[in-house]
Amino acid sequence: MLAVGTTGRAACRVESANTAQNMGSGDLAVFATPSMIALMESAASKSVLPLLNPGETTVGTHMDVTHTSATPVGMEIRAESRLEEIDGRRLVFSVKAYDETGTIGEGIHERFIVQKEKFMLKAEAKKGHAHD
Repeated sequence: MLAVGTTGRAACRVESANTAQNMGSGDLAVFATPSMIALMESAASKSVLPLLNPGETTVGTHMDVTHTSATPVGMEIRAESRLEEIDGRRLVFSVKAYDETGTIGEGIHERFIVQKEKFMLKAEAKKGHAHD
């Protein structure tokens, strides 16, 4: 059962693939902000997935974070999430990311509970309505 206080965790190592230089979000070989955000989302998503009903998942809808410290290639990163609010299908998490020296980013992340099949049908239906 979903409950405020549910925590999650995700981790990775900074490699060439997740640097700002490689992801196009900058030109330095440091952990990219989009990579940090993805790791935070992963922590939040994985924390509630086992608590959902069959056929449900969550999708990220909002992220408000700061990335306050650069991390070079080779260091370990971990992200942690805590479910702070449940408002119907809307879930609000506090998220933080750390490298081996301390906090590198933090903020608030919002996810919504959706029915997988219904969500994908709606997304796929866009293909027939794309504009040039």
